[in-house]
Amino acid sequence: MIKLQIVGNLGKDCIVKEVNGQNVINFSVAHTERYKDRQGNQKERTTWVECAYWSEKTTISQYLTKGKMVYAEGAPEADGYLNKENQPAATLRMRVQNIQLLGGNGGDAPASQQSGGSSNYNQNNNSSYAQTANNPAASVAASVASDAADDLPF
Repeated sequence: MIKLQIVGNLGKDCIVKEVNGQNVINFSVAHTERYKDRQGNQKERTTWVECAYWSEKTTISQYLTKGKMVYAEGAPEADGYLNKENQPAATLRMRVQNIQLLGGNGGDAPASQQSGGSSNYNQNNNSSYAQTANNPAASVAASVASDAADDLPF
């Protein structure tokens, strides 16, 4: 299995739909990378991932609003197409298996009102991230840091 992990901000409020009797929450996540090029100029590159989270429970949808920071992981898909200028382009999509709200509550409902006391939502309910720390962002940061050593150079 190929697994994609992303930490980023939602570009717009999520949309909840029912497809063939199943609930799906659609949302887009943006991750912006800032770096300096060889000439020392500050550059910025944003990658968008279109996400689909199939779940019986849609409680998390009320918290998936524009600007919120999330961690999501799942199976990636890429679709190629021709853009308006008739140039090849691609869309990165992910079928979400696990999602976590990050960045604190920001005035929203406390985490105890979300999925049994955790801000972690896992389609299979067996996430190693569930309730691992009082701060979900620290849990994700530690996980991402440990996975970075395993990255392949491509």
